[in-house]
Amino acid sequence: MRPLLRLPRVVLLTLGLAAGQGGAAAATPPPQPKDGPGGAAYAAQTVTKRALGRAGAVTFAFYANAPAPAQGRPVVIFLHAWGATSPQAYGAWIEHLAKSGSLVLFPRFQEVNRTRPADASTLAAALVKDALAGLATDPEAKPDLTRVALIGHLAGVPIAANLAAHAAETGLPVPRLIFGAMPGGIARDDKSRGIALHDLARIAPNTLIVTVIGDRDARAADLAARRLLREASGVPADRKLFLRALSDDHGFPALSATLASPAGNNAAYDAAAIKLPPEPPKDPKQKPPPFRWSADMALTGEQTTLVAQINAAGTDSLDYLAYWKTFDMAAAAAFAGQDATSLKNNPRFTDMERWSDGWPVRRLGAETPRPPAERPAATGTAAGAAKPPARR
Repeated sequence: MRPLLRLPRVVLLTLGLAAGQGGAAAATPPPQPKDGPGGAAYAAQTVTKRALGRAGAVTFAFYANAPAPAQGRPVVIFLHAWGATSPQAYGAWIEHLAKSGSLVLFPRFQEVNRTRPADASTLAAALVKDALAGLATDPEAKPDLTRVALIGHLAGVPIAANLAAHAAETGLPVPRLIFGAMPGGIARDDKSRGIALHDLARIAPNTLIVTVIGDRDARAADLAARRLLREASGVPADRKLFLRALSDDHGFPALSATLASPAGNNAAYDAAAIKLPPEPPKDPKQKPPPFRWSADMALTGEQTTLVAQINAAGTDSLDYLAYWKTFDMAAAAAFAGQDATSLKNNPRFTDMERWSDGWPVRRLGAETPRPPAERPAATGTAAGAAKPPARR
């Protein structure tokens, strides 16, 4: 019997690395679907970009450069992360939504170093209300106020929830869907930095609420998502869904479900390139309100790093399949009056397709959140009632 050929360790190591590199190069992640939810079969190829309001209080509006359908366009209100105030950071997703037929509103509710988190929800509500009023008679924008969805990213998620909770009293249309990507920025109490949650028990019971977090830096987003779902106690459990996007390094480039991953830069949506409406004439006798600076107006070091990651984010399979596709399917279900169970039971909803070598990309995790636990009768609180959050 011929003896086995023994190669030096250096040669074996080199061959192993080459084989690994070759496998990674051969396996590429799935591209954007050609059609269907998250897909590229767009109704239009160009997007109208407008700014409504004034500098310091502006809402950007985006919609397909094509005639609006007879029933109008569904409205998607996109609420940015704290510090990521230009639609450029989310331009890829915004373009997908607009080309697919939606009217996308991007209220810039924050002036960095001038806006307090405690005021952000009120500012966002006012901006959206004014923008919808300004577009009400626009035949090209043509908002359909019976089909409204909210998308939030990081601190934009609690702001979306607050807008939904106060929709009726602020004169905003009641949203059919709240889609929260990587929830964060929630204040722990009245003395903490962040967005204070309002009474989320007031969110309409027929609202569909979907939160999605990633498996990188996941603990804070996990806690925030579960808190939002728990405190929206007026919405039944079968209308709530908790999703988890999973990183996958089977091929190259790897998919990394970070806090910044829902962003996708597109320079065509740079706020500086969108013409602002002219400023109204100022009354020389009217003095501007006094400005008082507070520490929570400034970004922390961690926030600055995260904003840089958001602004530099590209698009990959996580965008197409974990965020864009799931939102498209959730919006269709919400507008049709379906609950979250229909999404969870649809295998396409959590499918992430396959790498180019046929290996499946890790599926999304999906779970229905548990209803609030019953409290002892001695507390004097009704069983299952959510504790009212503190207000600022």
